[in-house]
Amino acid sequence: MTEVVLLFPIFMIIVFITAKIFALLVLVQKMEIGSYYAARRWQLESHLNADYAGWDNGTLKADIEKKVKTYMGFDDTKAGGAYQFLNLRSLTLDVVRTQVWNVVTLKVETSPARIKLLCLYPKQAICAYPYGAECNNGYDYICVGGKSLEVIKYVPNRDRPIQFVLPGLK
Repeated sequence: MTEVVLLFPIFMIIVFITAKIFALLVLVQKMEIGSYYAARRWQLESHLNADYAGWDNGTLKADIEKKVKTYMGFDDTKAGGAYQFLNLRSLTLDVVRTQVWNVVTLKVETSPARIKLLCLYPKQAICAYPYGAECNNGYDYICVGGKSLEVIKYVPNRDRPIQFVLPGLK
């Protein structure tokens, strides 16, 4: 019986760490899907004409960012929701126009993982030799300030998509 009492806290720590790793995997997948949506929508709805650049950078970009935030879970702020599970802090969507490509960058910042039991000791004591930069990065994510993840998509410039026409049909 004593073994169960002593091993239960270790088991709970392993469960919490596994849940946080799973949350990071879910976050990365959601970022990939959200960035694909943002890039594809920017490609199909933005304009090459400078007269519409204000609309593209204002209305279109804001609408895309709002939809991606909703998909990522920023609207789900209730306890136990995706916002809390994924430790979301902020999301930014940047679009850089070049002559050939539009570079769409989705950047998500996370909050610390908040596993207080692992943050009782200072980083210098935990990440001493033989552990290196990976230990420092992990400690920073769990205890200090979260991490910043970014996905970059390159989409070609097209004023409007070219309509597909089957050969022989008019």
